[in-house]
Amino acid sequence: MKKLLLATAATALVAGAAQAEEIKMGISLGFTGPLESMSPAMAAGAELAMKEVSDSGKLLDGSTVTPVRADSTCIDAAAATAGVERLITSDGVKGIVGGMCSGETTASLQNVAMPNGIVMISPSATAPALSTMEDNGLFFRTSPSDARQGVVMTEIIMEHGINEVAVTYTNNDYGKGLADSFQAAFEAAGGKVTINTAHDDGKADYSAEVGALAAAGGQALVIAGYVDQGGSGILRGAIDSGAFETFVFPDGMVGGALETNFGPELTGSFGQLPSSEGEGKDKFLELATAAGFDGTGVYSGEAYDAAALIMLAMQAAGTSDPAAYKEKIMDVANAPGEPILPGELGKALELLAAGTDIDYVGATSVELIGAGESAGTFREIEFKDGKIETVKYR
Repeated sequence: MKKLLLATAATALVAGAAQAEEIKMGISLGFTGPLESMSPAMAAGAELAMKEVSDSGKLLDGSTVTPVRADSTCIDAAAATAGVERLITSDGVKGIVGGMCSGETTASLQNVAMPNGIVMISPSATAPALSTMEDNGLFFRTSPSDARQGVVMTEIIMEHGINEVAVTYTNNDYGKGLADSFQAAFEAAGGKVTINTAHDDGKADYSAEVGALAAAGGQALVIAGYVDQGGSGILRGAIDSGAFETFVFPDGMVGGALETNFGPELTGSFGQLPSSEGEGKDKFLELATAAGFDGTGVYSGEAYDAAALIMLAMQAAGTSDPAAYKEKIMDVANAPGEPILPGELGKALELLAAGTDIDYVGATSVELIGAGESAGTFREIEFKDGKIETVKYR
């Protein structure tokens, strides 16, 4: 249940924001690595929200927000931790949009963000383990847990008349968490997983892995990997050898690189990724187009929402201090309150300054549950004539 702000918020604003400031906000994403093709649109989404707030002049008595990027690499925990440490200790950020992948997010949070009391909101780290990890109330995510994705993927596969699959996953927290949650859901629904095995990224040859998958068999191959790394290596080997004809793609594999590198070879294959539809998504797509980037990019809407939640929580708390505004994130994210869509951040800041509740809907129909993660809706996709097409939302 959302706590009412009203007069207490107005009092806090007077006490906590005596003058305007330049607030620096970190963006920790894999600008290099296995998901580098997804990062530009995600960063653009976060920076779009920051510009919108800065241009409004309505955050904490006219404060501005300046983005500072760090390359998490997505898979190198040491590099991600070093990048986040720089953001906090050198650049002085007051919050971070990130990380991008689950393992490096966990490392950055536990090793740097928590000791320094910095809020992190990830747009894309989906490992189920993050739901129960101790975080001192500093970690949130605008993407749903892969525990949910495993169930959704099961439903989609079953609806395609497939009840026997092979599974390969990238050998990290994200891959294993998703593969395990999917297998549990699929077998509970009466399906059979012929093999559930890891693959490493960065290899030149995946013939051994593809051979093992082919030997196990199945009506389709589920690839819980990365589109710019080993996942595509497995896919190319499976296609070239004729091991499988139908492929199932979770979120880490759904990107433009599939269309560019495989196209018509994937006709009939399908998958899913966290996404939403409705007025909020439409508004975000319009803003993204005007800003010159592709708002349909995976997790770009979630990144906009992550940045927006941090700034709106600052306004609700009357300060950019993470120790204070972390307590307001769930408040501004959920009902009751005035619904807020993309492009309405200035309006939201005005309402909060007046002590009025808001319900941030954003680009992805934000509703934070549990310890602060998205309840989540998913976009079902299918390959037709070499292109990714949306089937429906669920």
